[in-house]
Amino acid sequence: MSNPFLTSNAKPGYGTIHLALLPPSTPRLKTASYQYPLKLVSPAPTRTEDEVKRLVYTIYVLTYGGGLVAGDGIDLSVTLEQNTRLILLTQGSTKLFKSPSRDVLSKQRMHVSLAPGSALCYLPDPVQPFEHSCFAQSQIYDIAVSDTGADSIGSLCVLDWVSNGRPANGENWSFHRYGTRNEIHLSLPNGKRKLLLRDNMVLDDQQLEGTIASRMSGMAVFGTLVLYGPLCQALGYFFMDEFKALPRIGGRKWDSGSESGDEEVDAGIVKRMARHKQEIQDGVLWSAASVRGCIVVKFGAPTLEGGRRWLRDILMQEGSVNRHFGERAMLCLR
Repeated sequence: MSNPFLTSNAKPGYGTIHLALLPPSTPRLKTASYQYPLKLVSPAPTRTEDEVKRLVYTIYVLTYGGGLVAGDGIDLSVTLEQNTRLILLTQGSTKLFKSPSRDVLSKQRMHVSLAPGSALCYLPDPVQPFEHSCFAQSQIYDIAVSDTGADSIGSLCVLDWVSNGRPANGENWSFHRYGTRNEIHLSLPNGKRKLLLRDNMVLDDQQLEGTIASRMSGMAVFGTLVLYGPLCQALGYFFMDEFKALPRIGGRKWDSGSESGDEEVDAGIVKRMARHKQEIQDGVLWSAASVRGCIVVKFGAPTLEGGRRWLRDILMQEGSVNRHFGERAMLCLR
């Protein structure tokens, strides 16, 4: 790995991750460089549980002090070469500290380039905006398409979520502004880019009727999970099937038992029933939709732990994340 510290003329908050592939097929972390207030930590790589055991690298994306002070900016560039796999994690919530003015923003930008056959799993802890903070974030993913077709395309499992602040300090969506944007593009062989998904969320106390808290309907956490590519296809289908199976008005209640006492209930149905009961107890609301090949899952919960438990349980039950990236990928959900 190259020197992790950028040159003195590098911009503050700028970082670069480059995961390369050495002959014949050995992934290597070629670059992991950063500049204050950004910090990147890379533990030893692990191997996946699937049949062809692949080496998976992990990078913890951190900030000194555990958060962003008003005016701080993070600019991270990630490059994944062909058939490499990377896990991006955090070691706690990204705290957004108070801003002296609405015009002083904390900013975070990440641009990821995925070569054919590569894969990224990004399951961070939630962003935690403090009272009177202002934040803007953009995460752009460019997925290269080869001439051999869609089988060798890159894969994405990306989570973007935000909490209501510090409830113990009386905060409840008390920030000035929070904006986040996720974009997924295909980079075609002819050099053109095709937009697959653009997902925006803006919470602004001056642009909403009433307070932000009143618009969040009692939710303490709100998140978006985006899935794309062959490694995440099974997980995407699982979310879609589970969403279709959610109890509807006038439909059968899952906790009412089977139609006949002698009917054998499938093990998957039993797990679904148990999870639905837990969702009701935790007050989790969620939906899933397919958009140009991307599966987009939106969810909210009245408590952070309830949202974390729901996401962890459903990912563990389906198993694709553990199988393709290893157990370390889900550390932020434990």
